Amino acid sequence: MRHRQKDQLRQRIAMEAARILAESGIKDFQTAKRKAVDRLGLDEFRPLPSNQEVEDALLEHLRLFQAHSQPQQLKKLRETASDAMRFFADFQPRLAGDVLSGTAGQHSRVELHLFCEYPEQISMFLMEHDIPYEEKQKRVRYGVDQMEMQPVFRFLANEVPVELVAFPVEGLRRAPNSPVDGKPMARGDLRQVEALLSE
Repeated sequence: MRHRQKDQLRQRIAMEAARILAESGIKDFQTAKRKAVDRLGLDEFRPLPSNQEVEDALLEHLRLFQAHSQPQQLKKLRETASDAMRFFADFQPRLAGDVLSGTAGQHSRVELHLFCEYPEQISMFLMEHDIPYEEKQKRVRYGVDQMEMQPVFRFLANEVPVELVAFPVEGLRRAPNSPVDGKPMARGDLRQVEALLSE
């Protein structure tokens, strides 16, 4: 297969994976790429597009096909994030994920990183304020091969799903890897989120 043909197929896979991410609620890039390959009947195709190529295609997809609904959805998610960050101010909250990057859609949740001595401080805070929540664990990656499990607290705020990921206090200076490019994840403080809202 010629180089140009391969590039075109990679682009088609990236675009289909982006459509799957935007419309299905799937969050995992690898799963979206596998489904895209299946849908396009390209089972043996390699190499697959990178996560960054898929995210670029997702931004383009949202711009083209959800130009009216996605900006309002993103604004609502960022407003919820801003309110939650004020509420959890004692835990030095940082916004992460697709709500920060701007690729959030109808299936997105607000992802906040909170920092504390003990995760129980967050569960106690939620209970004190009568906020029903569910507790999970989330695997995060650091560097090339270090994986850690972090406690996660999920609840609804104005019908918006919010996910609080508990990190130790020193985690403020050490962001986990981004699932998009493997570099340290972008995290925004309240000032940055408010700046995004005022754009």
